[in-house]
Amino acid sequence: MSQPRQNRALVIVNTDFCSSDGDVVLGTRRGAKREAEKLSKVLSRLNYEVKLMHNKTAKEIEDLYQQECCCEHRDYFVSIISSHGEEGHIFGSDSEPVKLTRIFQILSSEKCLVLSKIPKIFFIQACRGGELDQGVVVECDSGEPEPEREPDCFSHYLSIPPQTAVMFACSPGYGAFLNISGSMFLQALLRVLEGEERHLDLNRLMTRINWEVAFCCQARGTYEGCKEMPCFVTNLLEEVFPFSA
Repeated sequence: MSQPRQNRALVIVNTDFCSSDGDVVLGTRRGAKREAEKLSKVLSRLNYEVKLMHNKTAKEIEDLYQQECCCEHRDYFVSIISSHGEEGHIFGSDSEPVKLTRIFQILSSEKCLVLSKIPKIFFIQACRGGELDQGVVVECDSGEPEPEREPDCFSHYLSIPPQTAVMFACSPGYGAFLNISGSMFLQALLRVLEGEERHLDLNRLMTRINWEVAFCCQARGTYEGCKEMPCFVTNLLEEVFPFSA
């Protein structure tokens, strides 16, 4: 008797980087590997068939998503990407950029029929720029207000395909923090998936992660006290409960 199909998850974690000539141009991401392994185990317990991939080049990353178009899927596809990045890109282990639009395009209904009606959910742990979030004082009743910043705008690549939701570790233009214990963002995701919040609709679950990172996390070491604000964009057409196994 054949086994029932499972939801699928693709977890890509890059920790070591070098260029085509062998030079190390991006720093080692300590703590990211163990974090990804923990998330993979949790997803497995939630009825996902998990493919965990370490240190993949830009071309290999694209190929991994192409392979998903040839697989049988059940109700959901989840992908977690943990790497260095900048606005609109993540980096392969060869230090070459991968456009997020390219990944979304590979899995779009025009290119990937098997995933056309299946919700595709991305969690992306990567910097989106070099600015640091110093946080804000809440309920302050004295002092002059800070000058207003130009509002961040969503970049063009956030025009994501239908039936897709993307959650980023940080806001556009800002850095995402990682230390040997893991990242603020994926540690918050891990706590939510291990708790009762996993039964929530995806929008509420992502909002819960925002709250966790905003109020319960801050950077340590060199960037002591700095904060991080995840954000998400969704093109889903209905409530979904991807982790309520």
